[in-house]
Amino acid sequence: MYLVLNYLQVLGMVVPEDGAPTAVTDAAANGAEQAAGGGFGNMNPLFVVLMWVAVIGVFYFFSIRPQSKRDKKLKEMQSAIKTGDDVYTTSGLYGKVVDILEDRFIIEFGTNRSVRIPVRKSDVFVDQEPDSGKNPVAKSESGK
Repeated sequence: MYLVLNYLQVLGMVVPEDGAPTAVTDAAANGAEQAAGGGFGNMNPLFVVLMWVAVIGVFYFFSIRPQSKRDKKLKEMQSAIKTGDDVYTTSGLYGKVVDILEDRFIIEFGTNRSVRIPVRKSDVFVDQEPDSGKNPVAKSESGK
């Protein structure tokens, strides 16, 4: 029985017979006060604000900033497209720019370039030539 009471005193569940609080019971009382006071306890409010600023800063540098760089690079590439460039649209079609309007490109599609379709500038993804695959033998020989 003595061991059980001693163990409970160490855990702070039983106050000693003389009524004097122990270090364990004081720590338990402080922990209960912190839990009742909120998740941050006695933490400095300035530290909490700085912690939130740091979280937002990390989010900005790893998410928002790279996306804006990609958007800026895409806009520069789209503004550099000129008549005669081969382009790839977001819908997956390759074509050649034949005319440039204020907010649209007129692009010729098809193998004989007989189809002309106006496409918004924002829908032109990249300027590149299609991989036509006209000479598959040359590709297989170069892989040997």
